[in-house]
Amino acid sequence: MGLFNKVLASIGIGAAKVDTKLHESHLLLGESVTGVVEVTGGNIEQQIDDIYLSLCTMYTKEVDDRKVMKQAVIEKWKIAQSFVIRAGEKKQITFSFALPLDTPITVGRTRVWLHTGLDIKNAVDPTDEDYIRVQPNRMMNEVFRVMENLGFRLKEAECKEAAYHVRKRLPFVQEFEFVPVSGEFRGKLDEVEIIFFPHALDECELLIQVDRRARGLAGLFAEALDLDETFIRITIREQHMHTLQTDLASLIRRYA
Repeated sequence: MGLFNKVLASIGIGAAKVDTKLHESHLLLGESVTGVVEVTGGNIEQQIDDIYLSLCTMYTKEVDDRKVMKQAVIEKWKIAQSFVIRAGEKKQITFSFALPLDTPITVGRTRVWLHTGLDIKNAVDPTDEDYIRVQPNRMMNEVFRVMENLGFRLKEAECKEAAYHVRKRLPFVQEFEFVPVSGEFRGKLDEVEIIFFPHALDECELLIQVDRRARGLAGLFAEALDLDETFIRITIREQHMHTLQTDLASLIRRYA
């Protein structure tokens, strides 16, 4: 019976199982992710080599003029050393880590999840996935509020493969596309796209792309060649918050 159970466990039947329980699944960028990984032994004793947690998301990548979805690991943590789990035994491993500041927020179709994996020699590795609702921190929220005050509406938020000139640590960026629906920029701009590169909780670099509306044949020609798009890099800090609306309006106005 022991040998038969060992054979079954090697293909995942009657093997150890893993279940991750998050203390809180709604988090702000930079907050701590805490929880417990519960490992339950199967029908036989097994050697667990590693337990790791991976923070994951999906992004779009263009391949041969078509969009494909790719998975990205934002960060990975090893939370336990090798140990033996006996048949029917339960072990709990607590964990705590800061949610990376470059984690995409879960808006639109963007999803973020924590993947738990156990490494077991000569067996199918059990896994578990738990979704996290990632919310913008105060600095990002202030930018969103200012854009709304300036008459812009968030049309789309998407994780895309990062172009070489904007790539940082991760292979993708989260792009926020705003369209003017009222105010002084309506009719002057097609859209404004913003990418956030947080350096700290109180400091963030913004890459802003201002897409001017085509006017006449010359404008249409420029639009066809993407010459109507202007990229601006700025860094905002906590002390800029009280003048952010005036500063962003002036910046967008300059390139409108």
